[in-house]
Amino acid sequence: MPSPQPEWVLARRRAIGDRIRDTRRKAQLSQERLAELAGIDRQAVNRIEQGHAAPYIDTLIRIAHALDVPLSDLVR
Repeated sequence: MPSPQPEWVLARRRAIGDRIRDTRRKAQLSQERLAELAGIDRQAVNRIEQGHAAPYIDTLIRIAHALDVPLSDLVR
């Protein structure tokens, strides 16, 4: 069983989720629509935005593409 992540990692994951949510809202997209555009399910979008999931880099790239922003804007 993997060891739990340090709090600073979890805080960083939540910050990335916050940026994704803020960018999605500015684009006036629902979680469902973002999921469709990114090719993932809505529950995955929700878990990522809440900081409960640690997405693969490929998923973050797909989300950035769907939001039409550089990946660096989401993970800075």
